[in-house]
Amino acid sequence: MADEKLREAGIQFNLSVMADDFADVILGALDNVDTTNVWMKTDDVATAATGSIADVFDVVKAIYLNAAKTGIHTEMSGNIVLGGCNTGEDNNDNDKIQLNKELSDAISQRAGCRFSIYPLGEENYIDKITKEVEKLPDYGVEVSMAPFATRLDGEVNDIFTALEATFTEIQKTSEHVVMPFTISCNSPSSQ
Repeated sequence: MADEKLREAGIQFNLSVMADDFADVILGALDNVDTTNVWMKTDDVATAATGSIADVFDVVKAIYLNAAKTGIHTEMSGNIVLGGCNTGEDNNDNDKIQLNKELSDAISQRAGCRFSIYPLGEENYIDKITKEVEKLPDYGVEVSMAPFATRLDGEVNDIFTALEATFTEIQKTSEHVVMPFTISCNSPSSQ
């Protein structure tokens, strides 16, 4: 197993804001977030970022919260990956603090999230996933089953804490992990 300190995670995500001024909201969210600790690139299809697991989650959560705090229906879908995402950039220093923690902690926003996690190439993976899903209520989120996924409802900060903890635990014994997720808030529709 690779040294945890040197393990790099990556994400590819789309941020959708259901408003006429969506571009301003998205660009404003990207501008408000400190991305110093990650390599990041945005094009016309998606945004990708790599760095330490903690820094990737820190940046993605902050981007989502900065768009969501507008009160506009905001959705983010993406895949967080461990393995196969080395950009050649060395921004992966776990001794750095999460640069957006204070900013994110100051924003209160409820949301719903669906996610799955796949420790690829691992035997008994269902037992490992089940063990982590059973811990999710400990993070202050409501947990329910959804088609092909686990659903989390609660504060965005708590949801991302639960996702990060689950990803971090699963990756300890897996060389390659994929976590697809969708998070949505301020939706005019209910569950």
